Formats: sequence, structure tokens, C-alpha cells
Amino acid sequence: MSSTATTPPRERTVGRTCPLCEATCGLRITLREDEAGERVIKVAGDPQDVFSQGFICPKGAALGALQHDPDRLSRPRVREGETWREVDWDEAFAFIEARLRPILADGDRNALAAYVGNPNVHNLSGMIYGPALLRALGTRNIFSASTVDQMPRHVASGWMYGNPDRIPVPDVDRTRLLIIFGANPAVSNGSLATAPDWPGRIKAVRARGGRVVVFDPRRTATAKLADTQHAIRPGTDAALMLAMAHVIFAEGRVDPGRIAPHIRGGLLTLSAIGDAIDAFTPDAIGPICGIAPDAIRALALELAETEKAVVYGRIGTQATRFGTLASWTVDLLNLITGHLDAEGGAMFPEALHERPARGKGRGFRTGRHRGRVAGDPEVRGEMPAVRLAAEITTPGEGQIRALFTVAGNPVLSVPDGDTLDAALEQLELMVCIDPYLNETTRRADVILPPPPPLQRPHYDLAFYTLSLRNVARFSPAILPHDGPSECDILARLTLMVLGMGSHGDPALVEQQIVGHILGRICQDPAHALHGRDPRALAAELWGTRGVERALDALIRTGPRGDAFGENPDGWTLAKLAATPGGVDFGPLEPRLPQALATPDGSIDAFPDAIRDDIPRLKAWLADAPDGLLLIGRRHLRSNNSWMHNLPKLVRGQQRFTLRIHPADAAARGIADGEPVVLSAREAGSARVDAIAQVTDEVMRGVVSLPHGWGHAIEGSGLSVASKVGGPNVNRVTRPVVDPLSGNAALNGVPVEVTAVLASVDSR
Repeated sequence: MSSTATTPPRERTVGRTCPLCEATCGLRITLREDEAGERVIKVAGDPQDVFSQGFICPKGAALGALQHDPDRLSRPRVREGETWREVDWDEAFAFIEARLRPILADGDRNALAAYVGNPNVHNLSGMIYGPALLRALGTRNIFSASTVDQMPRHVASGWMYGNPDRIPVPDVDRTRLLIIFGANPAVSNGSLATAPDWPGRIKAVRARGGRVVVFDPRRTATAKLADTQHAIRPGTDAALMLAMAHVIFAEGRVDPGRIAPHIRGGLLTLSAIGDAIDAFTPDAIGPICGIAPDAIRALALELAETEKAVVYGRIGTQATRFGTLASWTVDLLNLITGHLDAEGGAMFPEALHERPARGKGRGFRTGRHRGRVAGDPEVRGEMPAVRLAAEITTPGEGQIRALFTVAGNPVLSVPDGDTLDAALEQLELMVCIDPYLNETTRRADVILPPPPPLQRPHYDLAFYTLSLRNVARFSPAILPHDGPSECDILARLTLMVLGMGSHGDPALVEQQIVGHILGRICQDPAHALHGRDPRALAAELWGTRGVERALDALIRTGPRGDAFGENPDGWTLAKLAATPGGVDFGPLEPRLPQALATPDGSIDAFPDAIRDDIPRLKAWLADAPDGLLLIGRRHLRSNNSWMHNLPKLVRGQQRFTLRIHPADAAARGIADGEPVVLSAREAGSARVDAIAQVTDEVMRGVVSLPHGWGHAIEGSGLSVASKVGGPNVNRVTRPVVDPLSGNAALNGVPVEVTAVLASVDSR
């Protein structure tokens, strides 16, 4: 009798930063190799990660399912009528060039457009190479998910501090009073405030004797962890915070602390703010917001009297008609109480890769051009995403004829998505860099799939600038990829729109990106590398991939970098890559005035555009809408529209119900679990079907439906998500924007909710 020995499968475990949300948690990924190659068999939290220390959420645990999703595209696809044909990469780029050539020949660069989606910010390749493509397009028609999310925060920071990315974050780990407006970090894992384990951090505030206060129309997971929740009327956050500021001015409690000498105009500016908000008394504003005036007074004084305290606001305040005003008001409260740039307050991270701050800069402005159709001002090089459909369908010079999307699904993510869906069919060329055939890419002419997440390097270029501690971790690719990298895809498109054909060498774009990074540093008189030769420095960079070499250039010229030997103890990408679990540079430290980039090196505490917008808020409050108002909501197992094709993240209880207060449901004859129709009050034809969930979790007069669902659309290749379906809330949200930022007003939307039978009877 004989036997045949079998070789057991080889396994290995590697560390990596999770790329699926803003928390930047460390993961331990176990892979097993068999005849088909290596596959992920387990994902766990990494106890060696200096920031997350083993914390993991359901999204991180599903990374293997995302990596191996059978619906992911691995080769380009070209649309031929109603069918798709899989092609090789050269044929795909040749197809794009043939379609693009006559559009470029007409000479109107504004006929080109781009839409950049939320996943791009989690992607090192997209963050470094994406801007090169946008610059090469040479168009005013740039759109992104920022204007359905956070653009007000960027604008407020740009005006106040001179840099739209200089965003103060709450120093949660040292605060004694945390006041949260319109944010649910226990579920979002932090948003514009990067940190793992927000639930644990909130509990720690209370454990050390501090307090947590939440303002939200819904009793969220964060509110359940807090000491106090105030149910606030959607859209009134800016007014409520101005009422708190009014109390602080009226009680003579204004004290900016150590930053007082750096406020432009000093006491005169602060006095002007006090005069401008004189009408925002707690007695006048409280009834409109649904908050008792005495509660407003007490909390305002508590904020002023607590040594370590901070106000933090997020999407519930920003995705409104007054998002920029609300973002400024968050900073105003922190500034006038001495909690801006102070321990336990709102502080400015210093990322390993960022350009060293100089205390002065060019400043920030908007409106360098205006939209062709609606006249919206340009903001940060972008136009409002809600205008994309009109810019495609409206004839005339500058009409969009070709659209490039990068990791975006605006048909689901942008208000009035049905109109955009129809508009996309009019394009002469649509190219999508995306791993899926989804609700938007199904309209494309060509889909170019990037590598899966474990086949590309990772470093959180954006989120380390928003981190609650100064940390960094680099994750190299841990699986091989036999196709072009995402850098190569973006580079070839960049060269193509520059007229260099479909076979351009991606190395040319790498040279341009690295040359730009090093060139500006070598021209900076204050930098240790001033006067050095950028080409000689480029020859010393670490890494084989263009994106790694660019990141090495950023780190080595950054505030803690080795400056190519000028600071021998400084950091390089090679040194970071050799540091298991990343590196923790410690808690945040005061950075003003050095972190300012305004022309005069001072804080513009009362920007002209903010001053001019206060009367608009006053007028709206005098005639604020009554009836039902719609808000969104987040879920721990979801991230906008891009994780609904993973079975382990969509199984279980339905998460896209329409939540409605029992009194509002009873008044409309709506029972729990029954179908209802949600319609926009300002446009009665816009409607969506949903299932009612009757709960006192939402305040009376408010209904809640999450964003990102609606996958049951013909032509989508998302087999799991299509079966799950769900209502697309953006059939109801309208293209209404905050005029200062162009951000869509997604919260506080006036709506009607009707039982299905009642809706049918009324037709």
C-alpha cells in the first residue's frame, strides 16, 4: 500500500492600513496560497498599529471579500451598443484616443470634464496622479464628491487660515467637553477627524470626568454614548451656534487666548462679529431650532468656562443651505473661547508628508470663473456636482462632450440622479476608471479597472492631515498585479489629453510630478534644499513605482524629513516602510501662527463673504420651512455607495428604511413596516418608494433615509447590490446648493411622506 504526501497550503500574515474609511486602522491580513494563487482567508485588527492598536470595524474585516469580489473587472471593457466587449489595454486606450481626437480638434477644452468620487481620497495613486490628469484636461468643468460632502469646511478654512486643507480637528483624547454638531463618529469612524475607535474615545472623555453633548435630529449611536443629546431642527445648526456665540459676547466671556495677537483686526474684528450676530439671541433662535433658550445659555457658558473644550461639526451641518456659515461658526466658537489651536480644543495636525508651513502664503479665494449654466462660482477649482447634468445637456460653447470619472458613482451620489443618468447618454465619450460595472459606469464607453486594494501601495495622504494624533504608516502592495497600475492608467490618459497619443510613456508623468514636488522646494529660500538640483535629488528617491518615488519626495522634504541628508535623523519612505505598525509622533501641538497661509500671516476671523451671508440666514429663519424635513444617516457597514456588493456587509437587518416619528406616522396613517412614498415638496414629481420604520429615534417633523442605495438598475453588474436594491434618496434631494461653497443641501430637505395606498388613491 502506498500513499502520496501532499504539501500543505502556504500561509503568511502581513500588516496593512485599512483603505476603506477615514479611521486608518491597522490590519493583520492572512493569505493562503493554492493552485489559483494567494487569497485572503482572514482579516483582523493589528495590535502593533501605533494608532488603532487592534481596533477593527466590519468594513475592515470585509477587505478580503472586496479584494476577491467576483464582480470586479480585471480587464478593460468597451461598450458596443447595449453589449460590452472585453479588450486588452492597448485597444482600450486606442479606442479612447479615436473618440477623443475630434473633440480635442475643435479646440474647446471645456468640452472635457471630470468627476472624482469619494474612494479616490483613500487611494495614494489617485491622490498623486489624479491632479496631473485634471490639469492636463485644461477645463473648467471639474466636479467631485466634495460638493456633496465637505466643501464648506474647505472654504471656511481657506478664508480663515489661507489654506483650504488646514482643517482643525477636535483633540478628543485630551478634551473635557466635546460638543458635536451633525456628526456621528461612532458610526462614520470619524469624518474630517481621523482616529480609530471613536466609541472608545468618547467613553474615555466621560471616564475622565468630561462631558459629551450631541446636537442631532436623530438619536444616533454617538448620541447614545453622550451625556446629553439635543434634538435640533435640521438646517438650523449655524443659527444655534451663533446664538451660543451671542451669549459669550453678551456675557463678556470672549477670550481667544494665545492666538489673540494673530487675529486680523484684533478687538475691532471681534466687536464687528458681536454686532453682526446681535439678533441671534437664545430667545429668538431657540424656538426655531427646537432647543430651550436656557440650555443654549448654559452650554455656551460651559464652553467658555471649561479649560479644555471643543466644538466639532460635520456633514449634518455642512451639507445644508448654510454649510459654509456653519463651518465658520464652529471655528468661531472655538476661537472666541480660547479653544482654537489649544490642547483639548480644535488643533491642526502636522502630517509627515506635508510641505513645511511658513506662516504666510498666497491665501485662498473662490470665483476665479463661474459656471456656464447656473453661474456658480468656482471653488477650489471645482464646480458644484449638482450642475453636471445641466452642463452636459445645455447647448453652447463649453457644453460637456466627454467625461472622465475616477472612482465615482454620481448617478447614486448626486441629487436628482435620474436627470444625470439621462444626461450621460448624450455624451460623445465617457471613460470610467472603476473596478465595477455600476449605476454610473454602465453609461460609459470604456471602463478601465484599477488593481484591487492589496495589489497597490497605500499611504493616507489626505487623512494624516486630519489625524487626531500625528501618525504615519506605509503599506506596500502585498500581492502582485499583472496589469497596469492605477498610476499608469492615469498617466496614459494624461498624456493622451495632452495630444501625445495612446502609447505615451507613463514615466514622463512621473518625472513631471516628482519634478514639481522637488522643484518648488528647491526654489524655497527657507528650505534646507534651496538651490539644489531637483534632477539630482530625484535620482536618490526610493521605490520602483512612480507613486512611491513621489511619496518619498514629499516625506523627505516635509517637516520631519531627512532633506536628502541635510537632517540625517529625519524620515524617508524607506525608513517608514521598515517601521512595523507605523510611527506615532505624539499628540497634536499648537501650530499658529506658523501654520497660516494668509498673505499677511493672520487669521481672518470674519471673512467678508461670511459677513455678507448672515443676512441670508436671518431671512431664511424668518420663513423657515415647516412640515417634514429629510436627513440622511450613516451605517457602520456602509460607505456611500461602494461597499454594497459584499455579502457580509449587506446581510441582516434592512438598513435603508425610512425612519419616521410615531406621531408623524400616526398623522399620516402609516404603520411600521409598511411601504410609503417619499416625495420632494419643492418638486412633486420626484418620489421614491421606501419601507417605513416608525421610531422615536428621530425627532418629530424629521424623516431619515440613508444615502448611497438604489442599486436595482438595469445594466448594473453588481450581482449582490442589485438584489439588495434599496431606495435612491437622491431622486428626492434637489439641486439646491450653499452658494458660498457649491455644496449640495442634502439635509433639511422639505418632503412629504404618504402611505402607498393613500398615494395610489390620490392619483
